[in-house]
Amino acid sequence: MADPRPPRDIQPLLDRFVEVCSNDERIVAAFLGGSHARDEADGFSDVDLCVVAADDAFDKLVADREHLVGQLGEPLFVESFSLPNIVFFVLDDGTEGEIFFGSRARLAELEPGRHRVLFDPDAILDGVTFEEERSDPAEQNRVLREALVWFWHELGHFLAAIGRNELWWAAGQVEALRSHCLNLVRIDHRVWAGDEPYEKLDRTVGIDSVEPLVSTFVPIERDALWEAAARILSFHRERGPTVAAAHGETYPMELAELMTRRFDEARRTTGG
Repeated sequence: MADPRPPRDIQPLLDRFVEVCSNDERIVAAFLGGSHARDEADGFSDVDLCVVAADDAFDKLVADREHLVGQLGEPLFVESFSLPNIVFFVLDDGTEGEIFFGSRARLAELEPGRHRVLFDPDAILDGVTFEEERSDPAEQNRVLREALVWFWHELGHFLAAIGRNELWWAAGQVEALRSHCLNLVRIDHRVWAGDEPYEKLDRTVGIDSVEPLVSTFVPIERDALWEAAARILSFHRERGPTVAAAHGETYPMELAELMTRRFDEARRTTGG
């Protein structure tokens, strides 16, 4: 397999970014994070930027984030997705990036890991080290509980869909079931889990951990969907109790047994 394409030249963007920061009195420092700062970028990497606002200017700067992006180029996409201190963008030259917002008094809340200072007239970043991005334990516990319990609700929807011969819906439920299993694997490997269970999966958990799920990517055909769901169900019942116990949660064994019986009966009676 060919190596990933080399990283694009982001220096023109960084130069514009520094110019914008130096002309905005609300910004007291700025730096580059992510794969570009770690010298791990390839041609598919986006650009992670961070601005540090004066404490009394933070809210106004965040509110003005779309204007900030507009000074970097012609944006075709600008969105925060309701996240309070970040903005995602795509410029018309193809540059994709994110800008994180922090304040001078709350530097410790930023988690870019390795970084490269771009703008720091008062040297407030001298000697500062940042943690790598950490997952919120409470959020990960929520995701784990959902993967353990909500999985069975999704299985019920699969049975309804395939019982009515609504195969597109059934295929969607296979995807939902698989996603819960992927989150179990991510949590088992101490990797952030959530709404994007496939993200960077190949290099964070290793494909051996999810190899049994490979065969669950199937055509939208009745027999194939039944078989995929059965394999996912087996994977969940095998891995779920171990992951639950390792993280202080209880696997819903009675629910699992009930829903497994329902699944087996439905498969027998509907010819799956």
